[in-house]
Amino acid sequence: MNKRHFLQATAALAVAVTLGSVHAQTPIRFQLDWRFEGPAALFLHPAAKGYFRDVGLNVTIDSGNGSSGTVTRVASGTYDMGLADLAALMEFHANNPDAPNKPVAVMMVYNNTPAAVLALKKSGIRTPADLNGKRLGAPVFDAGRKAFPIFEKANNVSGVTWTSMDPPLRETMLVRGDIDAITGFSFTSLLNLEARGVKPEDVVIMPFADHGVKLYGNAIIASPKLIQENPAAITAFLKAFVKGAQEVMANPAMGIESVKARDGIINVALETRRLQLAIDSVIASPDARREGFGQINPGRLSLMASQVSDAFGTRTRVNPATVWNGSMLPPAAELDILPPARR
Repeated sequence: MNKRHFLQATAALAVAVTLGSVHAQTPIRFQLDWRFEGPAALFLHPAAKGYFRDVGLNVTIDSGNGSSGTVTRVASGTYDMGLADLAALMEFHANNPDAPNKPVAVMMVYNNTPAAVLALKKSGIRTPADLNGKRLGAPVFDAGRKAFPIFEKANNVSGVTWTSMDPPLRETMLVRGDIDAITGFSFTSLLNLEARGVKPEDVVIMPFADHGVKLYGNAIIASPKLIQENPAAITAFLKAFVKGAQEVMANPAMGIESVKARDGIINVALETRRLQLAIDSVIASPDARREGFGQINPGRLSLMASQVSDAFGTRTRVNPATVWNGSMLPPAAELDILPPARR
């Protein structure tokens, strides 16, 4: 082989190697449950740091518009994985028993639901008993509103009437006095109320988890197609996610930099607070410390399945065995990443 042919062959080999490395990156389309806010740093940070790429994945992360939408899009094949409220996933399973592609939860992120009832102290509402006969407001798809029958039963609340609105109006209507209380994610509605001039000390927050409602919150879900065809890719994703999540929980301010990179107009201080509130209340919660980050308690999962079936009035009963698959989780030792409890 002459020098010219040798150089051509070498160049061709280099191109082949380059192309091979590109194709080795398994594409994963991931959808969040909501906008690029503080908690999104748990996913955007490992993506920005290249942790997904390092394990052979080409991950694209898009914002969402609610857990139900994320579940539906993963079921349709538009996305391979996503972050969604486990109750919304259960509802999809039970209402679509014949659906050919029902997503499955593969890792718990919010060990407790962030759902809460919020009221202003000036309303006189202090405890669940004070909600009897009151006017509550929330969007019809709000996780707390849909699960409110479980809260009602646990706290003997009755006579509640509901007002529906679009999400941006929820806290505004509470401040105006159009309604007496709202349901919403605690770390979102509290900050939204502050943005409307309400002082934190003037807000009453009743987290579902502190009032007898031990529902799981948001979980990473995957399509059955991906689970069947490439479970190793899911394990790789979860390993990279865990690595990034540990860094974000240790330094939330640093984690928010990745959110700012995706949405340049966010309020950095506000989103850092939102992320820290989420970590403290639902990610590194006492229940998560008992059960282990990313994992579930089978008995608690079965109870939730029964509660969701009743509260949501699903077509069929939720089968807990079909909504959860923990076989692709990293080893328990690798999941031991929760930061020390804040005092």
